[in-house]
Amino acid sequence: MLAKTTSCAVVGLEGAIVEVEVDISPGLPSFTIVGLPDKAVQEARERVRAAIRNSNYGFPTRRITVNLAPADLKKEGPAYDLPIAIGILTSSQQIYADLSRTLFIGELSLDGKLRHTHGVLPMVALAREKGLTTIFVPADDAREASLMEGVHLFPAESLSQLAAHLRGEILIPEYYSDRTWPEQISESYDVDLAYVKGQEHAKRALEIAAAGRHNILMSGPPGSGKTMLARCLPSVLPPLTMEQAIEVTKIYSVSGLLPKDTPIIVERPFRSPHYTISHAGLVGGGQWPRPGEISLSHQGVLFLDEFAEFGHGSLESLRQPVEDRIVTISRVHSSATFPANFMLVAAMNPCPCGYYGDPFKECKCSPGEITRYQKRISGPLLDRIDIFIDVPHINYEKLTSDKQAESSREVRERIKAAHHIELERFKEAKSTCNADMTPMEVRQFCTIEPSAKSLLGVAMKQLHLTARAFHRVLKVSRTIADLENSDIIKTYHVAEALQYRRKSFE
Repeated sequence: MLAKTTSCAVVGLEGAIVEVEVDISPGLPSFTIVGLPDKAVQEARERVRAAIRNSNYGFPTRRITVNLAPADLKKEGPAYDLPIAIGILTSSQQIYADLSRTLFIGELSLDGKLRHTHGVLPMVALAREKGLTTIFVPADDAREASLMEGVHLFPAESLSQLAAHLRGEILIPEYYSDRTWPEQISESYDVDLAYVKGQEHAKRALEIAAAGRHNILMSGPPGSGKTMLARCLPSVLPPLTMEQAIEVTKIYSVSGLLPKDTPIIVERPFRSPHYTISHAGLVGGGQWPRPGEISLSHQGVLFLDEFAEFGHGSLESLRQPVEDRIVTISRVHSSATFPANFMLVAAMNPCPCGYYGDPFKECKCSPGEITRYQKRISGPLLDRIDIFIDVPHINYEKLTSDKQAESSREVRERIKAAHHIELERFKEAKSTCNADMTPMEVRQFCTIEPSAKSLLGVAMKQLHLTARAFHRVLKVSRTIADLENSDIIKTYHVAEALQYRRKSFE
């Protein structure tokens, strides 16, 4: 007898409906799965066999063929265990139920319990889009799945419980989510700008970068506080909207990084990969394309410490995502596109020993070594960075001062106000922040006073600014003006923005 159930595959960050066809026919006992299954799907045979028997149901001793359609789509992972098991019980007439508008997702343990499955959120989103109204998921995934409204959600603890529900014996209560629970998950930060002594100039640059989502490069000797400053950034960025939180949660769900007790990401991601990371680890990839660090930092911060130590190919691969806010990973038979709308924060030493230009410790590097070290970062990549800032040593007086520094909460309020101005400005445009403005939008929204134009003209000649650098100065100036709630970019806004250009990298 032939039975059909419905499951879902994840391609990139999107779901794809998979029809599970189960046929039980006379012949020597066998269990075959076809339809481009990977090793994990092939191993489902033993998990399903044991789970059915340990759930007090009979496993057919006949010829069992399972087809996962469409057959040209590669299937991976253990999420097909449950639909295969339900298909076998239906085909062997141990279950009678209409499964035409039902989606099954879940990995089975040998005793029939249902385990957490990666990628539940994009699967449920697709099910809703395709008109599947009833969805069965592992109980551990119910809160994550409930982020999608408009479906009937049933969390199952085990195969035996689900089978009893389909047989009409003991019904599983439908899961109704408290729609306010994502708001009840409070944001918590381990670092605060109040903990950073001194470095007022660097803090100001970080505030501007956070307000306009500008990329920033910090340079300074070891121990000057570059890493701590970067780790303060999530605490001053505006909170995620619900739509953004779901986008980020999808990425972490597919990657298997979603915390079990926190089914939605409410804090902006902060990713800090080591400089030995591979190209695929940074950008994404693999035989089954998976998000890399630049996608895991979507709507958050990608912090690259020891910037000059990263591989040349890895750094150059950042150029396209920084501009387009997406990354496409192509393979022979398919391609996957992942979002990559991140804020790049880089930190580096000015030379191999770290003390070039330091007033307290002598640099031991030769001019050639310094030049080669700085040239590890290409001009085109540096041209995509809006703000360059030097982070010097902190003197003893500032380090031991009792003066209370401004907290992240205070800075965040100013940034939220500037962010609100940007949202109003770009509500009819494609851009969402000042850093993403197109040349046409720069012309439209960056109105400057006459004296500021004169200053820019002088800067273009003396600093030899490129056209891209010119536009980036205007974007940073626009952000500085927004922090003061000024409609017009004034001369001192432009003067401050010019301070953040680095002559040696122009």
